[in-house]
Amino acid sequence: MRRQIAAALCVAALGVIALSSASSKAARDRQVYSTIKDFMESMIDPSADTLWGAAGTVIDKQGTQDLSPKTQEQWLDVRRAAVRIIEGANLLMMPGREAAPAGTKSEVPGVELEPAEITALIKKKRKSFDAFAKALQALGLEARQASEAKNVPLLEDIGGRMEDVCESCHKTFWYPNEKQP
Repeated sequence: MRRQIAAALCVAALGVIALSSASSKAARDRQVYSTIKDFMESMIDPSADTLWGAAGTVIDKQGTQDLSPKTQEQWLDVRRAAVRIIEGANLLMMPGREAAPAGTKSEVPGVELEPAEITALIKKKRKSFDAFAKALQALGLEARQASEAKNVPLLEDIGGRMEDVCESCHKTFWYPNEKQP
């Protein structure tokens, strides 16, 4: 009986080791194909714009316009944007992602760091960068729930907090030397 228990424990331990080894290999096998700039322009920014555009009011020559979603499809678009924010944050946390494609220069030299400097700063302050991504992800989760509940006031609140997270990350990694007025 003791031999059977010992054998079973050894088999279980080998299974845990194999699973651990497999998950480590899977993590190493993940490839990074896009830079943060590419990824932000393609996924995060458009998704954030969808969330920001789903709440609020515009007053112009035509009068007052309520921006909140009215149809099931519009609410589904907000939910899809929230899901992209949630999963996009995971992709932001993948190590090895450069700030911008090789040879890219700052769009605002002297205000914004050069892409290689941004990449180096992210590597140096990885935990801080990941904390911003996790905060963005948490807001995406809230936005998904708000879209499912069709809660426009909550979406408006989430949008303000999301803007704060995004701007704080940019001030930390893209333009940390910006002079405050």
